[in-house]
Amino acid sequence: MAEDYFDRATIQIRSGNGGGGAATFRREKFVPRGGPNGGDGGRGGHVYLQADANLNTLLGFRYERSFAADAGGNGQKNNMHGRQGRDRTVRVPPGTVVRTMIDGVSYEVDLARPGQRLLAARGGRGGLGNMHFTTSTRQAPRIAELGEPGQALTLDLELKLIADVGLVGFPNAGKSTLLSVVSAARPKIANYPFTTLQPNLGLVDVGERDRFVMADIPGLIEGAHAGVGLGHDFLRHVERTRVLIHVVDAAGVDFRDPVADFRQINEELRLYQPELAERPQVVALNKIDLPEARANLERLRSELGLTKANCFAIAAATREGVDDLLRRVAELLREQPAPMLDPVDPKEAPITWPIPVLDENSFTVEREENAWRVRGIKIERLLTMTNFNQHEAVDRLQRVLDAAGISQALLNAGLQEGDLVRIGNTELEWDSLRFE
Repeated sequence: MAEDYFDRATIQIRSGNGGGGAATFRREKFVPRGGPNGGDGGRGGHVYLQADANLNTLLGFRYERSFAADAGGNGQKNNMHGRQGRDRTVRVPPGTVVRTMIDGVSYEVDLARPGQRLLAARGGRGGLGNMHFTTSTRQAPRIAELGEPGQALTLDLELKLIADVGLVGFPNAGKSTLLSVVSAARPKIANYPFTTLQPNLGLVDVGERDRFVMADIPGLIEGAHAGVGLGHDFLRHVERTRVLIHVVDAAGVDFRDPVADFRQINEELRLYQPELAERPQVVALNKIDLPEARANLERLRSELGLTKANCFAIAAATREGVDDLLRRVAELLREQPAPMLDPVDPKEAPITWPIPVLDENSFTVEREENAWRVRGIKIERLLTMTNFNQHEAVDRLQRVLDAAGISQALLNAGLQEGDLVRIGNTELEWDSLRFE
């Protein structure tokens, strides 16, 4: 049913945490000095979004809104790595635009082609086992990393309407009535503006060989291109249609001028997206079952400057003139074949969020209320993977802070004894010799 069409959804996704590394040692008979043999933790599962040609609605997300991948397994002794977390794939219709916010910045990806995949949330890295921390002076390291936490994101999904024909016009022009008489759709119809608050879809058969999807676009008003009313929400639905039927209230029932209405709608289309104004358009002068409309017909045809081939006088309520209108629309669609988007090769790498590539080793130091804040990709990751219950892990953290120049940068900025330093979600206290 048309009223079940669902074109927006908000979902929560979470990739899997990485598994922790192991801090174990060989314990074998006749091997008196067995070395470290702790394996690495497994990577957490990724979360993908994939365009599925078998789907045409976001309705399923009304009932399931949270999706999580599996965590990676922990490393084991004997250099055994933890298992990799199972990935999670969330399927969406082709034409779905995915938006999210990462570190205060908005990102958007359009999954237009069937099979196209978005790596929406990366699984956390597995922690290193103690076999990686052996040096010439440290033969028995009792240190292993924790797994990196997975990503948790909120995704806004929007399905850009993929219909062949879009009905446009002012509120109360008769768009919903026309859709209801040419298809099985049953949109809400009432004698007041903005009865239609979301698009309604209907399948239209013309003769024995022509069939197309028609969309009843909510009524437009002046300023819609700038977002007045629900302008952007309405206009975005006509972007992927191939032919427009411009429904005009020829009777001027609400004391409106049909000519002014016609010109205003086309201007809104042009201002929103110039190519929309150039899209093939058939005009339906509606409500000719009313005397006022019949009296207006000659004036409207003259002042609108329309060719006879693309202008039809109809009465949607009684279906007068509707069949001729549909036949003309079918002709235009045959002249405007639907663009075929080739499916993506399954071997093609998934797309990712268009996040700028940053230097992982760079960092910044700044004052934050009663503490110092250190920001940097690599150092923040290290903090999340440090096991503070291991004395050697804390020593390693201090060495990294010194080697990376972070300790000196803090001192140069004015760090004092006992000051707090925040890195990611971790808070450390400076005691002149080391962090605790």
